[in-house]
Amino acid sequence: MTAQIAEKLRYQGEDVAMCTNPLSDYFAMGGTNPRFESNCTALWRGYVGSWEIIDDRLYLIGLNGTLEDGTDASLATIFPGFPDRVFAHWYSGTIRLPQGKQLEYVHMGYGSTFERDLFLDVERGVVVATRVQHNGVAESDGAPEGYEVGAMTVFPRASKDDGGAA
Repeated sequence: MTAQIAEKLRYQGEDVAMCTNPLSDYFAMGGTNPRFESNCTALWRGYVGSWEIIDDRLYLIGLNGTLEDGTDASLATIFPGFPDRVFAHWYSGTIRLPQGKQLEYVHMGYGSTFERDLFLDVERGVVVATRVQHNGVAESDGAPEGYEVGAMTVFPRASKDDGGAA
């Protein structure tokens, strides 16, 4: 699996990469799970969620993706009646926010290592603890800073004119 595009999180006034997919837990619990189109190897889940933490509460505030029928997905696709934000009460787990320079690129999932990881422990949508893990110091001043995907393959969208074949 190719390294994956991170979710987006607004945390303490900053926009950061979130290497955790809380919406997957919602889908696993039986929540509405539309069929997303996955047209690139760096986005197997087919969408990117936008999140924010306000007063230690995790909210889903946006969703970008395309459904298999070619229509754009939005927050209302999964949560009708909640077009602006949804409290992530279904999520309990740890959110990983990589920080600093990249120490090692791993071409799989969220496996790359950075100088630090900030972990947010969440219980039923509420941040209950934070901790920082120090992973080392980059040997090169030129090492990439911040999370980004190093490579991906984009698949062409199927054309309706050719019977759905790409």
